[in-house]
Amino acid sequence: MTAEVPKQRIARFRAALVASPALWWALLYFFSLLCGYYVLRPVRDAMGASSDAAAVFPRWLLDLAAAHGIALDDYTLQILFTGTFFAMLLLQPLYGALVARFPRRVFLPVVYLVFIACLGGFWWAFDTDASGRGAVFFVYIAVFNLFAVTVFWSFMADVFDNDQAKQVYGYIGAGGTLGALSGPVITRVLVEPLGVANLLLVSAGFMALCLLCIVKLRPWAVRRERTHREQSGEWPMGGSVWAGLRLAWQDPLLRALSILMFFGVGVGTLLYNEQAAIVREFYPSAEAATRYYSTIDWAVNTLTILVQVLLTRWLLRRYGVAPLLLLPALAILVGFSLLSASPLPLLVAVVQVVTRASEFSLNKPARETLYTRMARESRYKAKAVIDTAVYRGGDVTFVWVHKLLAGFGSNVVFLAGLGVAAGMTFGAWRVVREQRRLPEHASEVRRHAESS
Repeated sequence: MTAEVPKQRIARFRAALVASPALWWALLYFFSLLCGYYVLRPVRDAMGASSDAAAVFPRWLLDLAAAHGIALDDYTLQILFTGTFFAMLLLQPLYGALVARFPRRVFLPVVYLVFIACLGGFWWAFDTDASGRGAVFFVYIAVFNLFAVTVFWSFMADVFDNDQAKQVYGYIGAGGTLGALSGPVITRVLVEPLGVANLLLVSAGFMALCLLCIVKLRPWAVRRERTHREQSGEWPMGGSVWAGLRLAWQDPLLRALSILMFFGVGVGTLLYNEQAAIVREFYPSAEAATRYYSTIDWAVNTLTILVQVLLTRWLLRRYGVAPLLLLPALAILVGFSLLSASPLPLLVAVVQVVTRASEFSLNKPARETLYTRMARESRYKAKAVIDTAVYRGGDVTFVWVHKLLAGFGSNVVFLAGLGVAAGMTFGAWRVVREQRRLPEHASEVRRHAESS
């Protein structure tokens, strides 16, 4: 009986590939995207955990802080997360203008071409040891991750309808997880012989593959829109640059998704900061810290792919989004309860692995499935606000909360984290309740959008 389960899963996966050739390109797209990102993520995390402020911040900022008696290495993560948040706020209207004024065939490639060009610039900066490269790179990677991934899932909501999403999103997520598993391995193997600078070129190569996949998937998106008589992405979307903010505030479901995102980020940020403190103490060199973060990423992604392959599709099709949203929230509540009683470093790592894995394998597929039942303006504009500005707003809020609480000890940090986890649970419950009013089929989505 047990041996039959993997065989059945493999048979279903093969059937899905045969039924939807677009799934091949979607898998390659998400694999390349996350592989390219995870090649760079350990480098970013090593920067954030660095105790050498001169390797992170520009010389002029170090001199300015020293003149006022401030040691920047005491506030490394807080400054980096704050800078990331303001970068998101500045870029959000630019992205909104791009989406509103240009068709999909233009703005999707532009997003990735900009990221590739930036990687070329960072290759030069790391190769020449340019001052301040660490801080700018940290902010860039945080921006790149959120914008590139949210654009990917918005595009997938154009390619697949709700019924198809329930069939294939678990598989697509698993393809991304394979990329996320491969990225840290590439980094561990190549960081010493190639150096950090040349890893950026490796990542740029994976971004180029993403561009190829966008071109190949475009006909399926056009076909779906014609079949269901939806608004075509081949024409500019129009509307206000600020429409995403308005929708995220006014629509009850999008508002609930914002609450879930804000507090979900909060629990991750508290854990991330505790982990960074451990790395500074036990892994002082950039190479050792990079290897450590690579190992954590590997553990997260191994657990993620197991859940994606064995559980995600089955839960979505049989029970809908409710268990995928509520189970991670409850698991985090239990984890923070344990940490508030016994904040051991190993337990912090275990809870973080479970937290991140449940986010990628359960919570995120459920959220992305909901967007297939929304109008295109919600998919691209409101979703971008929630996935970038709200996400980084949670980051910057809780990184400073952690700084305020850290002086009282880890027990107090995780006890406060229980309240943050409760906020995430409330957000998950609201999303489950509000999503019931969404239309199930594409024709209903169109009528719903026209009447709104």
